[in-house]
Amino acid sequence: MNNIEEIKARIDAVDLIGETVQLRRSGKNYSGFCPFHDNRRTPAFAVFPESGTWRCFGQCNDGGDIFKFIMKKEGWDFPEALRFLADRAGVQLQKFTPEQEAQREENERLRDLLEDAVTFFRHHLLKTEAGKPALQYLRDRSLTDETIETWGIGYAPDGYEFGLRHFTERGYAVPDLIAAGMVTERDSGGVYDRFRNRVTFAIRDERGRMTGFGARTLEKDGLPKYLNSPQTELFDKGGILYGMDQAGRSIRQEEQAVVVEGYMDVIALHQAGFNNAVSPMGTALTEHQLQLLKRRTKKMILALDADAAGNRATLRGLQLARETFDRATELAFDARGLLRQESRLQADIRIAMLPEGQDPDDVVNRDPDEWRRIIANARPIVAHVMEAVSAGRDLDDPKTKTEIAAQVMPLINDLPDAFERDTYLQRLARFLKVDERTLLTDSRGGPRAAGPRYRGGRAPREAVDRQQRAEASPALPPVDSTRVLEVFCLGVLMRNPNFIYRLNRALQKAGLHRLSPHDFQDTGHQSLARSILQAVDQDFDVPEQVLIGSLPLTLHDQADEILARTADLLKHEVRLLEELFVNVIEIRKRNVEQNLVHLKFLLEDAQSQSDGDLRQEVSQLSKIKNLLDLARPLARDRTILNG
Repeated sequence: MNNIEEIKARIDAVDLIGETVQLRRSGKNYSGFCPFHDNRRTPAFAVFPESGTWRCFGQCNDGGDIFKFIMKKEGWDFPEALRFLADRAGVQLQKFTPEQEAQREENERLRDLLEDAVTFFRHHLLKTEAGKPALQYLRDRSLTDETIETWGIGYAPDGYEFGLRHFTERGYAVPDLIAAGMVTERDSGGVYDRFRNRVTFAIRDERGRMTGFGARTLEKDGLPKYLNSPQTELFDKGGILYGMDQAGRSIRQEEQAVVVEGYMDVIALHQAGFNNAVSPMGTALTEHQLQLLKRRTKKMILALDADAAGNRATLRGLQLARETFDRATELAFDARGLLRQESRLQADIRIAMLPEGQDPDDVVNRDPDEWRRIIANARPIVAHVMEAVSAGRDLDDPKTKTEIAAQVMPLINDLPDAFERDTYLQRLARFLKVDERTLLTDSRGGPRAAGPRYRGGRAPREAVDRQQRAEASPALPPVDSTRVLEVFCLGVLMRNPNFIYRLNRALQKAGLHRLSPHDFQDTGHQSLARSILQAVDQDFDVPEQVLIGSLPLTLHDQADEILARTADLLKHEVRLLEELFVNVIEIRKRNVEQNLVHLKFLLEDAQSQSDGDLRQEVSQLSKIKNLLDLARPLARDRTILNG
């Protein structure tokens, strides 16, 4: 990602332009009066959040991106606008070496080639006789024409030089075709089309840029069943998740990612409205892919096939950064590697098992509610292992019990949280019908290598009660002033930026608008709130890291002070969300009351007591105050904060 792209990714066009133009939401976009010409009758100025662009449909008839807006507004040239926006976004400007610039231009040329290939394959799918069986296959899999177009699905004709001739005639050189993975070199010399008589799937990175293709054979016994682009400068199979370009925003909003096995699973789920699904394209999940997900959510669900092949795939999926296990040896269930990743990422990774012999697209096409239940019932890793290793086995056989304990206990020992270890230890003991103390000694008589425990293997009830009471009552700052309320809210959000999604859903359910920088009175607090919202809205990095990197230097001291003043907050999500919701409501209520007092004073002081505009504004503010009064008790309703 170059400097310009990174700046665009970090700065929200609506927030930036909204500092100059009073914008109103209109569907997906925003509108207002153009700041570049005199007109207060028709709001002909539009901002498009998804593309990060703006346009005036009035006298100016001009438009562009955030750089163009700043250049036009300030009268700057591009370098001045670049430096200004880079400082705002916290991006360190760097100069490309000649080699780097040449590579960038090469990559852009290859992406153009791949975009042309999408058009080429789509033409052969929709406009040729040879493509009809492929189109029928897709329709038999319940895909609509709109879905086929949205996902760039096509058909590679059955021949060795269809693509080669097409692209060379369009001016592409053979070395470019090789570099893009579109052709394969013969040992004897020359090249031929890599994809032949296959349904093609356009593979894009998380920013929507073409990287390569996946392709499914249409031959009954064709091998391999799926064929991907080779490793290229653009295509790194271990660093890409299929569907991430379309799933990223939904993953962040739903605070959950679902990982499935293949292209068709992802596409069918998105078509059914489950837009948080991605796929590692049939390989083991890599650490890089998990990091891509972690930038958007801590909760990841592996929903893989439950038939024989699916079980092997599940085991592959749980062996991170391991070899691909294409050999014929039996796979080992290396859940410990997954647990280590879960702990290192501070993530919540769970396993969802599908009905035997069913793929996700089978389930969702038959009954979307069944898919919802399957995902809702996803189990933590240890619980899944416990069930998987005991399925169909005689649990009364002492040797079976020993084998199961030998596989599950190392996982329990690896858990970093003492209460989680205790919970699973008790569960395994009940499951195997043995005493917990028996599980604390391994088969060689050695003591359990785990965290501290209470005498007798279980924490006293009163100790557990004390812990639960402590977790339920985080130390909250006093709320004796609006400024302190603002400090509390910002302290919570700086530590937990993704709380914004649940907070906004709760506010909207209460009939109120989403959190805005204008909710805060302090100018520095407004800037901090704006930075938090920008960090959450981008799709390329962990919000906490973006927030730290993008904060202007002028806000560092204030941010440090807020974090220091809220350092004693405990990480009990539900309680913190309740208090966050209540405090936002209280801040708004105080602001409304202050405005009401001011407006009523103006009315009393006015020479004419029939000032309609003032009275209308008082009426509107009074309605908002009533809504806020009704909203406050909703904080204790867990469904409104978690729904």
